[in-house]
Amino acid sequence: MQNLPDFTPRQFDLLIFDWDGTLMDSTGAIATSIRAACADLDLPVPSQEQASHIIGLGLVEAIAALLPTLAAADYPRLIDRYRHHFLGQDHLLPLFGGVAEIMPQLRDAGYWVTVSTGKSRRGLERALDQSGLRPCFHATRCADEGFSKPHPGMILELMDYCGVLPERTLMIGDTSHDLQMAQNAGVASVAAGYGAHCASALQAYEPLYIADDFVALARWLSQYG
Repeated sequence: MQNLPDFTPRQFDLLIFDWDGTLMDSTGAIATSIRAACADLDLPVPSQEQASHIIGLGLVEAIAALLPTLAAADYPRLIDRYRHHFLGQDHLLPLFGGVAEIMPQLRDAGYWVTVSTGKSRRGLERALDQSGLRPCFHATRCADEGFSKPHPGMILELMDYCGVLPERTLMIGDTSHDLQMAQNAGVASVAAGYGAHCASALQAYEPLYIADDFVALARWLSQYG
């Protein structure tokens, strides 16, 4: 793949990436693991589409959305079963095509490159190590460290850490939770239309662009980012 050009001036200084469904091709595994965990505990099993819709939320918020009548005391058992299924395969999950080559280029181009994810801190640290992407990021924020998406907290913290204004910040994600978080924080967004949520659902949040794959997303950044 060709390198991204060394381009200045640019529209944004801070790039905030979601993880699952944006950088890593993991949404199918997450949804399947959620459904398997529900089956293990004889709980109502959501459809694949329903399980995919809550991807991006923190686990507690995801359970509350999927199973609103489940007692909070039962959450730990369901989370344990979810982790059992997901952790058995997460080391096999690939990055999307182009991610491994392009992410270091974005950092070298002078962007602040960061992550805002619904994963737990433990889960993200594991993914960063297994993917080899850890050196690409200046900072990361996870749902279990504060507010879950679509609350703007993670974006606000990353802007404060990097010293970047909202108008120079871009959120990149594959779910309506990501794009709504961007709206709540007063920043622009680009949608990864190849992840958990369909393009029509993402369009409702008025992203600057909806990418068909990660390479197209990177190409847009090289021209307009």
